[in-house]
Amino acid sequence: MLFTKRLRDGVRDGRITVSVRIWQSPRVKVGNRYKMEEGEIEIDSIEPIGLPDITPELARASGFLGVIDLLKVAKHGPGEKIYLVRFHYIPPKKSRPARLKPPQRK
Repeated sequence: MLFTKRLRDGVRDGRITVSVRIWQSPRVKVGNRYKMEEGEIEIDSIEPIGLPDITPELARASGFLGVIDLLKVAKHGPGEKIYLVRFHYIPPKKSRPARLKPPQRK
């Protein structure tokens, strides 16, 4: 699941946990994880909604200034069905530093 650059910090810090998407059919599955450039998004739920369900509050919770701002970004391709996707961010696992091998004795 991709997010516009201006939303990514909000997704990573947990301020944004919902997204409105306009698709032909769902493009994500509940329980699946989708990579971001850092970490992953895990889908908690996805439900069809109608245009009247997109309120200014929902738009702001999605990281947008308002409904118009959200609708400009939400449509992906020729889809006409509106979905509310709830998710949470999973930060990348911290990698352990590589162990140095002791020098080989000759």
